[in-house]
Amino acid sequence: MSVSSEQKVEHAVPEGHAPHAAAERAGGTSWWKDEAQEPLRRNLGLVGVLLALFAIGAYIRPDLYSNADWVVNNIMVILTQAAAIGVVTVGMTFVIIGGGIDLSVGALIALSGVWATTLATQSFGTAGMIFTAIAVGIGAGLVNGALVAYGRLVPFIATLAMLVAARGLAAQISGKQTQISTDQIINSLATTRWFGIPLLAIILFVVAGLGWVLLNRTTFGRRTVAIGGNAEAARLAGINVRGHTMLLYALSGLCCGIAAIMLTSLATSSQAAAAELYELDAIAAAIIGGTLLSGGRGTIVGSLFGVIVFSAITNLFAIANLPTEVQNMVKGAIIVVAVLLQQVRFSSVTQFARRHGLTRAKPQA
Repeated sequence: MSVSSEQKVEHAVPEGHAPHAAAERAGGTSWWKDEAQEPLRRNLGLVGVLLALFAIGAYIRPDLYSNADWVVNNIMVILTQAAAIGVVTVGMTFVIIGGGIDLSVGALIALSGVWATTLATQSFGTAGMIFTAIAVGIGAGLVNGALVAYGRLVPFIATLAMLVAARGLAAQISGKQTQISTDQIINSLATTRWFGIPLLAIILFVVAGLGWVLLNRTTFGRRTVAIGGNAEAARLAGINVRGHTMLLYALSGLCCGIAAIMLTSLATSSQAAAAELYELDAIAAAIIGGTLLSGGRGTIVGSLFGVIVFSAITNLFAIANLPTEVQNMVKGAIIVVAVLLQQVRFSSVTQFARRHGLTRAKPQA
């Protein structure tokens, strides 16, 4: 009897993803050990981090945090600062879950922004600028995907090469000069609020919501998890791994194009040096949000919390008048701790599942 492709995809899920029902049949697990509750535990932990950051801020600057209006406005500032990098992180989360990595996102934002703000492009108006930014991002993402999927390059190398090339092309197009945006609609995005919420933050939440639906409620999302968990098993299950990989990098490029417009609105300009180190911020946010660097697991909600945590840290350091160097050191320490905790947690869950016979046998070809 033949087995459907979707049934095979289910068996392509890696070890450690045994269903919650199986754990219950084996005698049940505690809330802390139950793997199905891991995303919820991590998100609650990140909420706790945000509350701790608020408490630290209130201790350092009680004169500011005692003003309710200032607190509300500061929260809106944090969301605005998190908007562009948050959109990029959504695309990065998909790429990492699918077993890849994209180091070129910052350069693609700069290239998309520079291309969209040339005089020739601005002559086509708002729609022309938005279309150009998105098209450049998707096009570069497809190149990344082709190099990884069909050129068989390691994602680190392929996207690193794109990082260098995109920065160089952006500098060539702009002549190493800052390009001013004269489009009033795009420039107003950063200052517009709907119901008191910054429009850029609303765009972030819309993108994150669509990403959540795509990852959790569609075949595309299930295939992404399957490929990241075990690409060979996914291929044997009938999934076009190469084609799907290209789509993942194109999705990352799409998010870069959207972020380029958002950054252009914030600065009312664009330059080749824009969005430096955005790739590290996006990867770090995805990691502390629960996305495994090895692929096969991750959540959009967790990544969104990760972005907000980083933005809140940046905001707190600015309030405390601490230098950028200290901020970067703290971010580096957070990344290391997050990865170490991730490895310890994943190892303990895997050992628990094996000890109780909850892991699935590998399917035979």
